[in-house]
Amino acid sequence: MPKIGLRWKVCVAIAVVSALVALVLSLVVHNAARASMIDNSRDAQNERVQFAQRIYESTGRLTMNARLDDPDLPAPLKLLAREGKLATYVSDDGGAPVVWAETPLKDGKILSLKATFTDRFSVLEDLDQALVIGSSAVVVGGTALGVLIGGQLSRRLRKAAEAAGRVADGETDVRVREAIGGRVRDETDELARAVDAMADALAGRLEAERRVTADIAHELRTPVTGLVTAAELLPPGRPAELVRDRAQALRTLVEDVLEVARLDGAAEQADLQDVALGDFVRRRVAAAAPEAAVTVRGDAVVRTDPRRLERVLGNLLANAARHGRPPIEVTVDGPYVEVRDHGPGFPDDLLRDGPSRFRTGSSDRAGSGHGLGLTIATGQTRVLGARLTFRNVPAEQGGGAVARLLLPRE
Repeated sequence: MPKIGLRWKVCVAIAVVSALVALVLSLVVHNAARASMIDNSRDAQNERVQFAQRIYESTGRLTMNARLDDPDLPAPLKLLAREGKLATYVSDDGGAPVVWAETPLKDGKILSLKATFTDRFSVLEDLDQALVIGSSAVVVGGTALGVLIGGQLSRRLRKAAEAAGRVADGETDVRVREAIGGRVRDETDELARAVDAMADALAGRLEAERRVTADIAHELRTPVTGLVTAAELLPPGRPAELVRDRAQALRTLVEDVLEVARLDGAAEQADLQDVALGDFVRRRVAAAAPEAAVTVRGDAVVRTDPRRLERVLGNLLANAARHGRPPIEVTVDGPYVEVRDHGPGFPDDLLRDGPSRFRTGSSDRAGSGHGLGLTIATGQTRVLGARLTFRNVPAEQGGGAVARLLLPRE
């Protein structure tokens, strides 16, 4: 179903209301004018029939097209005449109404007049034309006003939505109230203030959680370092190997948590340099994952931080080796770098919501690790001003997970 914007909804609503108001007022004015003209015609016809009566009774002559005992006289007038009453009657056939007037005479006859007053009712046609023009002007003006009001409101809401989206993407310095601008104080302004207050509250809570996480990880570095050193002093043997392995895993976890906390703080700055992407990827993949195959379809010079890019590439390769299956393929195509494995693919919640810390994937991708690799890769990508996306390859095309990194060009 096509989307109908707020501007056009407001425009249509105002146009419909304007048309209904104009129609009702036009009908009221038309009927009131017609009723007034009919009343005036009755009065004029009444005076004429009385004048004709006086002439007939004094001279015996019929004037003003008066008739005696007119067979076409409407039945209600005949009845009133028999009762000795002077009366008028209007016969309306859709055009100019026919106005009758009768008066009983002393000899028992009925004197009557009939007229249409066409000249008077022709004014009603001019009035109707003026009402149509006026109503059309009201509808057009109301529609234009609706477009103006609806457009302004729609623009303010659209700007508010865009600003709220930027806040959701992590731009904590964006304020919806400033984005919509203007001096209008309406419900949109209240909505913007509420969203800004909510964003400030959430930012405060996230910052507090980040500081707690960073403080805990920082405090753990010293005892963990001591634990790793002590493990190295253990005598050779299987128990010592297990202790050293777990101590090193704990050290890696603490370092990763610290890195995530720094990335969450949005204070990290990239040391940008011009890098030949194809040659850079070949060297780093050969050092980090010699078993992975590298294909350069098109080289490009990108503007990036080599240390952070190496970190992103290493995490993607480690994730593919840990949760996927060989062969691991790395493809460079201009500013794009793709890392693909042939395992079961990314879990649906990761594709839907993005990487989340301490989530290692579904049961079919279970293994070692703490679920921070892709989280760190995404955070470093954001610092680089790059874009990292995830998708799965259909089973008929070999299956597997694909992480695609788009870097800014030189």
